[in-house]
Amino acid sequence: MRLAKHLTQGRLVYLSQQQDAISVSENDYYRWMAFSDIVQSVMHRRKPWQLTLPHQVALMLPLLFFKPKRVIELGLGGGNLTRYLQHLSAEIALSTIESSPQVIEGFEQHFNPELVPLNIICADGVSWLAQQSAQEIDWIICDVYQSKEFGFDVIVKQLETLTSKLDSQGCLSINLPDISDNDINLALTILQQLQPEHHITYFIIPNYLNIVIHLTPKNWLLHKLIKRNKQSYLPKVTLQRWRKFWPHGQQLN
Repeated sequence: MRLAKHLTQGRLVYLSQQQDAISVSENDYYRWMAFSDIVQSVMHRRKPWQLTLPHQVALMLPLLFFKPKRVIELGLGGGNLTRYLQHLSAEIALSTIESSPQVIEGFEQHFNPELVPLNIICADGVSWLAQQSAQEIDWIICDVYQSKEFGFDVIVKQLETLTSKLDSQGCLSINLPDISDNDINLALTILQQLQPEHHITYFIIPNYLNIVIHLTPKNWLLHKLIKRNKQSYLPKVTLQRWRKFWPHGQQLN
């Protein structure tokens, strides 16, 4: 059965109507979190570490090229990326920053079934990141839910802070959901201006409203690493499969 059909056959197990209406539903196979009826995260109940949505795989693609030690994740949601990274390797020191106490509560109750100890910080991600040292961060992942009512100015401020904390050998990955083509082009132009020393590769996720953008250091020889990199946390089978995904990205000159 396709995932979309699964998500129409769930039973409600949690509901918080503070700020955005946050709900958790489940069936025998999946559990998912929605904000204002928009599904944000889907967990496979038998394999909770498994990535379930295409944009999540796209966000993880820099693992093809390097082995980050310190990772900062902005935005928790249902914790798909959090569970995946913690399951992948104990060498990864991951801090997840989430502004909503209700999201954290929903995650702790329903999306951490193996009770893995995690470093989750309740704070505004952009404000928290502004206080950190770029030299101590290998990879910043930004997957923050943005309501359209906040406008593009909020995204611009977010991009400015993210790039200011990107070390010359650091990597930045951003998920921009449901924004217009004009705003996507503007965001890419802003990123080029803010970080001219990084490659920019972006992925348009088919059948989804997600644009995933990666900034990688220009001295990383991506065309060689994609073929020969032996320093990866990824299992060999995953590495081989994901290598086929990377060429679908579009690079800015």
